[in-house]
Amino acid sequence: MKSFGEIDFCLLIPCYNNFSGLIISLESVVYPSENYLVLVIDDGSKDPVTIERLNKEMKIKKPVVVLQNEKNLGITVTLNKGLSWIEENTNTKYIARLDCGDTCVAERFVTQVQYMDANPEIGLTGSWCRIIDEETSFNYSYKAPVQDDAIRKAMYFRNVFMHATVMFRTSLLKKTGYYPTNFEYAEDYAFFWNLMNVSKVCIIGKFIVVCELNKRGISYKNKGKQLFARAKVINAFGSNLVLKISAYMRLALLFVLPKGILLQLKKWDG
Repeated sequence: MKSFGEIDFCLLIPCYNNFSGLIISLESVVYPSENYLVLVIDDGSKDPVTIERLNKEMKIKKPVVVLQNEKNLGITVTLNKGLSWIEENTNTKYIARLDCGDTCVAERFVTQVQYMDANPEIGLTGSWCRIIDEETSFNYSYKAPVQDDAIRKAMYFRNVFMHATVMFRTSLLKKTGYYPTNFEYAEDYAFFWNLMNVSKVCIIGKFIVVCELNKRGISYKNKGKQLFARAKVINAFGSNLVLKISAYMRLALLFVLPKGILLQLKKWDG
């Protein structure tokens, strides 16, 4: 028997040495009916996250469960551990994502749940979001195509879905499995392609998430490896030869551009 009854969504948040960011993220989670659950997985932090620490720091208590990895296992293993736990222990319609330090506007989860309830053919939603570097005040508004057909074309050239903005149907995991383990640095990109293969997708054209630009994060520090991983994803999932060739050419250009210029291109692209 599952530990939790029917809930509208379960929010999955991995955490590694960022307790303060976790608190900021949790404080931003609002859902009027409170029919949800937050699953936090501490991936071997030096100062482990516990429910006692969270209850002491949070101004408003949330329905939170904390799992702990005895050692650092990495983002893919951690996320898959979370998906497995959610399937085994909850009856949730949807799974949402958020990263430590990222925040949600008050209507985020109501907006996504209502949209997916009203559109049963949609298996995955993301949203527009604002990107902010707290250290330098650099910021930009990230926009993406909102319709399924436009998203499918755009996915050849970038990961349209900002990970911290997504919500998807739990039932689709039976068809797609979890985050692929053979696309290190682009596991989310591959996972979203898998979801696109079994359902329609959309981007909600509203700014309902604020994402922290973390220059110490995996993506920023491993630009070359991530671009190579993106090429592997495009090769594995892409079916349009013209778009694939164009995507490879774009990745080659991105590989030689300095990180500072890449940030500016993201700002203009959004």
